[in-house]
Amino acid sequence: MRITGKTGIMFVLAHPVGHVRASAVLNEYFQARGLDFAAAPLQVAPEDLGIVLDGIRAMSNVAGFGVTIPHKIAVIRHLDAITEEARRCGAVNFVRREADGNLIGTNLDGVGFVTGLRAAGVGPAGKSILQLGAGGAGRAVAFALAAAGAGVLTIANRDGTKARELARAVATGFPTVEVHAGNAARGPFDLLVNTTSLGMKPDDPLPFDLELVEHTPVIADIVMTPPETKLLATASRAGRAVVPGRAMLDAQMDLVAKFLKIH
Repeated sequence: MRITGKTGIMFVLAHPVGHVRASAVLNEYFQARGLDFAAAPLQVAPEDLGIVLDGIRAMSNVAGFGVTIPHKIAVIRHLDAITEEARRCGAVNFVRREADGNLIGTNLDGVGFVTGLRAAGVGPAGKSILQLGAGGAGRAVAFALAAAGAGVLTIANRDGTKARELARAVATGFPTVEVHAGNAARGPFDLLVNTTSLGMKPDDPLPFDLELVEHTPVIADIVMTPPETKLLATASRAGRAVVPGRAMLDAQMDLVAKFLKIH
């Protein structure tokens, strides 16, 4: 990659940055299309987020940045505006820097996840789905699954209050979808979706019970590092179809380029 003073710059803000894959995927996308842009991860501690964003406002060669753990929700208060998609799910994963330094946030996680599912031959319409996680990415995925016509969506989370709140919000927005906050007791399921960070560390437990994994046809994970999580490896050994986290990110690239006005 040849980077000059004319190269447009993107960042990916995270803490820590060891798990970040988005910068590599973005650079692959730019190179494949001959775009003079480059992306790099920035390790930003939560207490420094506002300071870093103030700095980015002053960097006229920065097109924008991606946002991942733990900043997807906290970043909103530092932005000048957010799109309806970001407002609906209460989280941001990409931010565009305007020429005047204003920062506009959106959320492409949900549409990226569903697009990645469909590319893998998995259509959410009419399916019974168990989703683990109600954080920033989980909110985006839940709304997108409902918008894609999920038949029954059950949302489980370590914090039951967050699961119930998200279930109510999704049910209000999509009254034709049967939405619950609960657990595997509402099974069997057609699809299991992990939207938590479980799987990033080698000693993380499985997000779902082993028996549930072995008896569900399709298992999807949004964790990107490692490329094959313990959950996906377990599902593969059981003969289940799997959709890795990379599918969600790959599906977002054209959308990111359009949102950031990269061409």
